[in-house]
Amino acid sequence: MKWKYESPRKAYGETLVALGREREDIVVLDADLSTSTKTAMFGKEFPDRFFNVGLQEQNMMGIAAGLARSGKTVFASSFAVFATGRAYDQVRQSIAYPKLNVNIVATHGGVTVGEDGASHQMIEDIGLMCGLPNMRVIVPVDANEVRRVIRFVASQNGPFYVRLTRPALPLITSPEDEFVFGKAMLMRDGEDVAIIATGIEVSYALLAAEQLHKEGISAAVINMSTIKPIDKEIIVKYARKTGGIVTVEDHNIYNGLGSRVAEVLVEHYPARMLRVGMPDKFGRSGRWDELLAYYGMDDAGIIKAVKKLMEVKK
Repeated sequence: MKWKYESPRKAYGETLVALGREREDIVVLDADLSTSTKTAMFGKEFPDRFFNVGLQEQNMMGIAAGLARSGKTVFASSFAVFATGRAYDQVRQSIAYPKLNVNIVATHGGVTVGEDGASHQMIEDIGLMCGLPNMRVIVPVDANEVRRVIRFVASQNGPFYVRLTRPALPLITSPEDEFVFGKAMLMRDGEDVAIIATGIEVSYALLAAEQLHKEGISAAVINMSTIKPIDKEIIVKYARKTGGIVTVEDHNIYNGLGSRVAEVLVEHYPARMLRVGMPDKFGRSGRWDELLAYYGMDDAGIIKAVKKLMEVKK
């Protein structure tokens, strides 16, 4: 498959600037990483509505809460490991509990942070944020969807957690596609197995499905951008239709997409299932694509998981 690639972080920065031109209530905070998160684009054009708090993520979340209390629509950004790990207590007590209008947009999520190594490869953030009452969690699949998601969360009353990646991602949706919060997007239909993926892993799922088709296995591919609330309807539909689900995520297999899907299956329609993701291990330093292959999270790893599931189904 030949795809064009675009940075989700750049799409985020550009969308913030566009929103800033349209609305004076938009304010943006960052924790000394604005060049990497691309919030610097907003800061350059709207310096009076941009606050770089320095290496103080906890304080950033408290300031974000105060600005939201004053009627602002707030975007607060940092790397995922800092936005959710270092500042968890402040997110919980100051943003989620009072249900304030703060959109936490974290970049550099997952093992695909790459060379920065285990200390910066946040593989538990989806679980942390999904566990917070009032928090809603979205993992866009590409730059086109990032633009739609950022506009969506800006139109709603927060809080939201939006997770972005470090690498540029293939454009597998079109600018005309619609983002429907809480609803998954069927990328490819299939009869034998359903691959439910999120974020960077959706493109690998599509590559795997193409190869599986050549081998006589019909695999559906579902882009699950909204992790919380999750689309129960499509999960049950494809569990019934195929009898087998494989989930794929750049996250620990515990407390992420796979866990959310398993909860739905257990409660509504038990089916065979396998989870592809970080196998409850901290990552290593290396090129992000090599790390995905090393941990069995690329298209070859997905194909292996699907074939294992197909054997169990027989």
